[in-house]
Amino acid sequence: MRKRHAGNALGNWYIDTACSDCTAARTVAPGLIVEKDGQSVFARQPQTEDEIRMAWRARLLCPTASVRSDTATEQPADVFPERMTEGVYRLGYNAAHAAGAHSFLVRRDTGSIMVDSPRWTRAVTAKLEEWGGLAHIVLTHRDDVGDAEAYAKHFGALVWIHEWDRAAAKFVSDLIRGREPTAIVENFIAVPVPGHTKGSVVFLHDGHCLFTGDSLAWDFEEGDLSAWREFCWYSWDKQATSLARLAAYDFDWVFAGHGGSHHLPAREMRARLEALVARMKNGEG
Repeated sequence: MRKRHAGNALGNWYIDTACSDCTAARTVAPGLIVEKDGQSVFARQPQTEDEIRMAWRARLLCPTASVRSDTATEQPADVFPERMTEGVYRLGYNAAHAAGAHSFLVRRDTGSIMVDSPRWTRAVTAKLEEWGGLAHIVLTHRDDVGDAEAYAKHFGALVWIHEWDRAAAKFVSDLIRGREPTAIVENFIAVPVPGHTKGSVVFLHDGHCLFTGDSLAWDFEEGDLSAWREFCWYSWDKQATSLARLAAYDFDWVFAGHGGSHHLPAREMRARLEALVARMKNGEG
């Protein structure tokens, strides 16, 4: 039975006990929503316009519909898609069958690209139709497929996944093969990073935006890049080796499926990545 978790701050907004602790709400409302007793809760009630928008983002994306309010509050305009940087948007409406992973859209005049998939909803399709549809859907790995098949059929989009994770998405039209980078379209490449799963891939857009799936993320609590040994399904050693190779790229944005997305100057991002790899090789996260 759903009920308000006792760890929530007193007030209108709360998270109920059906929360699966997927962390998605915390990554769109860092500091406002925090972890307590194995799930997310409101640390304080939203007060400012920005905080109210953060609460609504958490509400709309929560895969278990656990973010709630006691009284009706007006939804702000344009909560999703959420603009992250020029041409890149977080889609929201995270899918429970993708463990609540974030998905993103790269808006391009030559055909937009969806990175991993949200749950199937008219809220997403309507905006994509307004923006000209989808040309490609790219999947970072087997866990975050979401409702990609439904979006592909609706928009006639090509769908990409690595051959080693194809069993999770047999409907795909195109395969990324082997360990070498593959160009999906101009200025958008797939870089295989076996580790989290054998077929994990990151996607580099315009030379500086890196979509990392579950291989790499920003930890808002630690204020640093992170990876999760307890959620590594293939090989921690190979994941460390794969991430080390990413230091060859000058990316300044990390857009994560699980965990936080964050911007840093490319030089600092590389230094933090190299430090993370060193910790991983020492058996840390």
